[in-house]
Amino acid sequence: MQDHTKLRLDRVAVVGKFGSRPAEDAARAVAEKFLAGGSTVYTISPISVGGAEEAGTVADLRGKGLDLVVTLGGDGTTLRAFRHLEDETPVLTVNVGGNRGILSEITLDMLDSAITQMREDRVILERRTRVAASAGGEEFPPALNEIFIQRKNLTKTAEIEIRFLDDTVRQKMDGVIIATPSGSTGHSFSLGGPILHESLSVLIITPVAPVYRLASIVVPDEKIEFSCSHDCSVVMDAQVVKSVGFGEPITIKKYARQAVFVRLGRRGLRQMSKLGF
Repeated sequence: MQDHTKLRLDRVAVVGKFGSRPAEDAARAVAEKFLAGGSTVYTISPISVGGAEEAGTVADLRGKGLDLVVTLGGDGTTLRAFRHLEDETPVLTVNVGGNRGILSEITLDMLDSAITQMREDRVILERRTRVAASAGGEEFPPALNEIFIQRKNLTKTAEIEIRFLDDTVRQKMDGVIIATPSGSTGHSFSLGGPILHESLSVLIITPVAPVYRLASIVVPDEKIEFSCSHDCSVVMDAQVVKSVGFGEPITIKKYARQAVFVRLGRRGLRQMSKLGF
């Protein structure tokens, strides 16, 4: 979903790719641009800029009333930033050193133009579904792309039960991926899953190495429940791993707040075009 909600730039957080000197240098330059424009700027460690407030993670800035987060790096940097955002703070994604930058909107040379468009309210805010898993009374961090449930015991094939709406699927497999439309071009796609338009309100259930061939299933983005005959790992966006015991129910559902991207123009199937189709 896209809208033209007025975007404020009073409080801006700047996030750079960890361990990337080009991204960190770019983040400092971006922070200085917003400081010069009168914004209150927060940088994420190890980035430090005179006049800006430094924080450990984006999560440390909760309660600051951020108007915008700027990420500089690849998709991993973007996914990390969204994971730490509990609200719908808009994110401008800048590809600096990313492999494909599938989630990125601009490159660094386009930043001045992007800032001008934001100040003149000539941008679009694009909202996308996020998902969250919970087990044992704990809700895990939200994921923008996917949640991967994987058996821990690699010497035995696990039986995984999947329950959605009024249907149940039970089969032996190595694991299962629950992907959002944003994540449809990731691991799910590598396993033969479909590419979905980013605006759809659905999820993709893609089995990993099922004993009997089972295609990806596209379902409404409502509650999906899983149980596994072995201990398993629940992996959020390939960045955070949680352990769940065998037979313990795992619930995955749409996260209450969407991910919001700042877009300079209207364009569909952005990720598909980034893949070269």
